[in-house]
Amino acid sequence: MKIRWMVLASLPALMLSAAAIAQEPVVGVADPDSLFKSSDPHLNVNKQAAYHIMKDLLEANHWELADHWLTAEYHQHNPNVASGRDPVVKFFTSIRKPSPVPQKMTTKIVAVVAEGDLVIVVTPRELPTPKDPSVKYSTSWFDMWRFKDGKADEHWDGATLPAPPPAKG
Repeated sequence: MKIRWMVLASLPALMLSAAAIAQEPVVGVADPDSLFKSSDPHLNVNKQAAYHIMKDLLEANHWELADHWLTAEYHQHNPNVASGRDPVVKFFTSIRKPSPVPQKMTTKIVAVVAEGDLVIVVTPRELPTPKDPSVKYSTSWFDMWRFKDGKADEHWDGATLPAPPPAKG
């Protein structure tokens, strides 16, 4: 009887932990390039600029092209990077090297949503679980830009400040 009670008492915890691991994975679409088009000319200009930011700048790291896609003021809401096109370029060129710009985007894309002067790009992300870093879980990431005259003028994403390194002891 005691064992039966212990099993029944532990079922909710087991079900909750299984639900956290048993989620459906976040996956990208087969043709991400197709998501960066709109029949609305204004939205199409902004989606195409977001496309080149994703493919030319973020994927291939050709930050020498940044002035084509980012305003000089480029207001940044990521806490790890200062505002302004020049600080953003300096940040990325200090941590990444350029590679050839692909003909088609290779970054996995879940969705691209455009409304007014905003474009949101959602990508899949795989991260280690906090309790066991050898086990991965799937989630999503977003980048959102506000466009001004066909260039990104403001950026938001889900970035946070990194945790401090563990104390040596």
